[in-house]
Amino acid sequence: MKSEMDVGTKAYEQIEKINHRNQLLVQQLNDTPHTQPEIRKLVSQITNEKIDETTEIRLPFYTDFGQNLHLGKNVYISNCSMFVDLGGIYIGDNVLIGPNATITSVNHHINPEQRRHLKFKSVYIHDNAWLGANVTVTPGTTIGENAIVAAGAVVTKNVPANTIVAGIPARVIKTIKEKN
Repeated sequence: MKSEMDVGTKAYEQIEKINHRNQLLVQQLNDTPHTQPEIRKLVSQITNEKIDETTEIRLPFYTDFGQNLHLGKNVYISNCSMFVDLGGIYIGDNVLIGPNATITSVNHHINPEQRRHLKFKSVYIHDNAWLGANVTVTPGTTIGENAIVAAGAVVTKNVPANTIVAGIPARVIKTIKEKN
């Protein structure tokens, strides 16, 4: 995937075709009750990757594109989470994502004449991370292994492994000590 895309180009038209198909699947996913195996099957269609049977996704579940969302094993995604994944979102194993979390890998230009053009920066959430309720993760950031992002935090910079961050913008408030 390129780091930028202009609206109205052939590449953007291809993205829109995939997006249209996936939005129908997202609507189908959220409009009727489903078992966890059914949810994983539909999300697998949306992401174009098999979702591991250990992963649990609570509805409603939202993504604007879907095919650049990559989920590890034993992931828990709570209800009303939103993934703006056109730039790539990579979620490791054993990750917990609280309700109403927003993870975005797309931004826009500052220049008003280019504002509708897209800029992509992947987001990486490493193994055993925990994102609390109402967390926002901005494009280009990495959440380190075992890190905790407190409820309501806005992540604008990388979160080191084994730390707890909180606030707007999120900042380190504590280091997690590993067991001996």
